[in-house]
Amino acid sequence: MRNKWILAIGLAAMMSTVAEAKDITIVVNNNERVQRQELVEVNAADVYKSMGIKNGSQLIVKNSLGQPVNYQLTYDGKLLIDAAVRPCGSAVFTVSQGEPQKMKSFVTGRQYPERVDDIAWENDRTAYRLYGPALQRSGEKAYGIDVWLKNTPDLEVEKRYEVELANHHKIQELRKAGKDKEARQVEIETTYHFDHGYGLDCYKVGPSLGCGAPALMDQGRLVMPYSYKEYKILDNGPLRFTVELVYNPSVVGDNQQVVEHRLLSLDKGANFNKMVVWYDGLEKPCDLAAGVVIHEEDTQSLKFGRDYLAYADPTDAPANQNFQIYVAALFPDGADETKAIFNDEVKNGIAGHAVGIQKSLKSGQKYTYYFGSAWSKNDVRTFDEWILRINGFLDALHSPLEVAVK
Repeated sequence: MRNKWILAIGLAAMMSTVAEAKDITIVVNNNERVQRQELVEVNAADVYKSMGIKNGSQLIVKNSLGQPVNYQLTYDGKLLIDAAVRPCGSAVFTVSQGEPQKMKSFVTGRQYPERVDDIAWENDRTAYRLYGPALQRSGEKAYGIDVWLKNTPDLEVEKRYEVELANHHKIQELRKAGKDKEARQVEIETTYHFDHGYGLDCYKVGPSLGCGAPALMDQGRLVMPYSYKEYKILDNGPLRFTVELVYNPSVVGDNQQVVEHRLLSLDKGANFNKMVVWYDGLEKPCDLAAGVVIHEEDTQSLKFGRDYLAYADPTDAPANQNFQIYVAALFPDGADETKAIFNDEVKNGIAGHAVGIQKSLKSGQKYTYYFGSAWSKNDVRTFDEWILRINGFLDALHSPLEVAVK
């Protein structure tokens, strides 16, 4: 009997908690004369306080039609909602307490220890990877951020690694047996360096910044980062991926041991990653560069603005691929300088870098910029269209959607 009373009291308490929860309305206003489709952030603590429920409680978010929509609670206390808002219009969402339906994930990422500690991540537009301790131990010099092209909204990096690694040994064995033709056929059918209808990896990184990596400058020279030392994935979908990275010390100036930190995130629907970078150990201010590699096959397809740089990368085999990879670095607060830095001689196909420079960065000072990519066979067909995409993204950063909790 006593247990029944305890159970009844517990159920009553639960019902009371649910009854006390208040539905709230989130209104997203677009004051611009352009269509907006992007993630909006709401302080999750304010949402829970307005609803009268404890932080971390499960939520159901619905649009104005009453349909449940995807949301995400982030590591830094934000409620993310994917909002479409017409020009000079508003979108209204209702938030209530309850168990949400299973949500489709549009972003994901993880470390791949089976592939020399790569960290790879993707959204519904494209994918990226950076290199880890196992690669550094091998002696291979790949410093920057890689781009993996996609023309599907589906998450497929996991599958690419699985197929590539499953067939790598088979290809090697065929070659050892002198069966080069058979080995080549398996490679053509399985490698992620060829397009099988969903995209491929044909972006050359090597000893460069690749697409969007940062580097301190020492007397005008880029001090390349090597591989990360530690990482922590903070968000992993369904709408945002976030990873924090600590890099091995670099030597700058008079033998300064400097440690680089990165906080990197990618949202659903975005062509651009957000990068926050800072350095510990700087004894005096140092210039910071961030940008993209320029390959020898095309040193002319560049465009610079005060707050961005863009490049039409020719791929690892221009005559065979016959398409372009559009890359860019964006500096919403402006860069002190944007320019091309060409090498004295071409090595490993690297002619130089297009960079934005932030001068006199201090130890511990955080700097925020964006980097990203698109594919001429997918969502951005021409370089001119890429510039439009860049300007549209910057305009949106400068004129954010207005969000109100009611």
